Amino acid sequence: MTLLRRSAASLATDLNAGRSVLEHMLRQMIYQMGHSPSAAEVASWERSLPILCADLIDAGLGQVEVLVEYHLPLTSQRADVVLAGAHPRTGDASYVIVELKQWSEAHTWEGDPDLVEVPGVHGGPRPHPVKQVRGYCEYLIDFARSLQDSPDAVAGVAYLHNATHPNKVADLYNYPLDKHGRLFTAATRGAFLDFLRERLAPAVPGAPFADQLVKSKVAPSTQLLQVAAQEVRDRKQFVLIGDQSLAVDLVLHEVRAAREADHKRAVIVTGGPGSGKSVIALSLLGELARQGRTVLHATGSRSFTQTLRRVAGYRDRRVQSLFKYFNQFMTAEKNSLDVLILDEAHRIRETSVDRYTKAELRTGRPQVNELIAAARVPVFLLDENQIVRPGELGSVAQIKAACADLGIDTHLVELGSQFRCGGSEEYVQWVHRFLGLAAEEPTAWVRDPQFAVTVADSPEQMEAFLRGRLAERYGARIAAGYCWPWSDPRPDGSLVPDVRIGPWARPWNSKSDRRLGEAPPAPLWSTEDGGFDQVGCVYTAQGFEYDWSGVILGPDLVWRDGRMVSVRAANKDPDFRNGKRVSDDDFDRLVRNVYKVLLTRGMVGTVLYSTDPETLASLKQLVGARVSEQAALMA
Repeated sequence: MTLLRRSAASLATDLNAGRSVLEHMLRQMIYQMGHSPSAAEVASWERSLPILCADLIDAGLGQVEVLVEYHLPLTSQRADVVLAGAHPRTGDASYVIVELKQWSEAHTWEGDPDLVEVPGVHGGPRPHPVKQVRGYCEYLIDFARSLQDSPDAVAGVAYLHNATHPNKVADLYNYPLDKHGRLFTAATRGAFLDFLRERLAPAVPGAPFADQLVKSKVAPSTQLLQVAAQEVRDRKQFVLIGDQSLAVDLVLHEVRAAREADHKRAVIVTGGPGSGKSVIALSLLGELARQGRTVLHATGSRSFTQTLRRVAGYRDRRVQSLFKYFNQFMTAEKNSLDVLILDEAHRIRETSVDRYTKAELRTGRPQVNELIAAARVPVFLLDENQIVRPGELGSVAQIKAACADLGIDTHLVELGSQFRCGGSEEYVQWVHRFLGLAAEEPTAWVRDPQFAVTVADSPEQMEAFLRGRLAERYGARIAAGYCWPWSDPRPDGSLVPDVRIGPWARPWNSKSDRRLGEAPPAPLWSTEDGGFDQVGCVYTAQGFEYDWSGVILGPDLVWRDGRMVSVRAANKDPDFRNGKRVSDDDFDRLVRNVYKVLLTRGMVGTVLYSTDPETLASLKQLVGARVSEQAALMA
């Protein structure tokens, strides 16, 4: 997919004639992506494309095909330009990915070679452009099947076409360069033209080679799967026991059968918090990669996906590209994968369409159907009691119904054991009864030596107790119901202390994908240093665990007449505002699931507090144990 495709000569002619090319790109972007480009994007096209086209003409490469804003497969990222043509020596397909930068000056940021500071450009450091284009090259080789037997067909360059003074970008040349990442500037334009001539043949039309790339099937390469197998399969924390092993064996059996009998079958794995669903998912990813099967992992959670990328691919970032999102399979070829592992499948939505979705994909096709279609064996791992947002539809019944409509059989594996909350099944059952998610009435908590449950008199007491656990080298976090406003960061990047309970105030976790001061990026709040000083919400806590969990129950769920009652007016979550989209009954169900998620994050213990006096009093009666008593026991 690309916003614009022309030969270099044709594009140069159109650009010289006026703005028609840019107007076409604007229309294409609105059509494909559902929104207009930013002023910065338009300015970049206006300034960079004419220069690149002039360079191609001067190099004698007018027949080369130019793909502008090329959409890399199964990702939201776009390469500025891909040049397609024939290799001058072999005549085979040859591609050059070009990252265009208008910078006239740039320096490494605080001595970090991977990051670049650009004077006059706001928004913090940028990735080194060579690292950026190298990543595009490696990704394309890993996922375009037409390139899997010819990885040498791809080269990458970062072109700083406004940098006329070499000393103003000298720092950038300290970065390691190779075929997939070269650096050229206006001062080295001659070398840039020579490089293009080395990679692309003159007088040979590039259109057939562009067709080959654009029409290429998409799947992880054999080389990438080998890397993933080494990285994931033998990690000691992915050891399986009990029903976990059964689930993996069943999936492996179905993969073999799908190949031998040319059939398709789905596997559904259900289990509560800490039952090992993600361990199963990662074990499958590693083992299937070792077998050379085409396999991808996907979730509907940005936080969860980004953390898995770091956990499973921290030694080799290529492995990170195997972790996708549910909405990235709208255009996937039917059965293009052997296996698609769908972790946190309770977060499957009605459709993949959002306001950025291009017009031609607004078909109303259910997201679950897209996911089923993408692989011979789709594997769904879910917990129905963790559906916490409007529009999340992932349930056993829904998945089975979708498979039945498509004529696909399903296997169901129910995980009985759980390993979160100290392995205390009693605590999970107590939470279900307390929140009204079970048929049984709420009961008093009976102390379990495997898991500590205690009640704080105030948020200050909760925080002090948990800081004590941090000092003992435990992990700890505080999360709350979405009952306070959530402000954007101040101009200086500091967070606003929105969560206010009496004199106590703390900020929500950062909204940013980058670290702001001591605050970790939003997706990594639960796992990175600095997260304890902000209050997390269900969207950053779901899917994760930490040793000690502090949970603040807000005024949206309170204890009245012997049971928990939802108070919609007290909730501040924007997703719940629309009364037509989210009925009162839906809100009641979802908000209970929200607190179920928050109350089951702890591995060692949970500390509870409610802003509502009656609810706090009931917690003290039901739980009995106070923070002061727990602290004395641990002293």
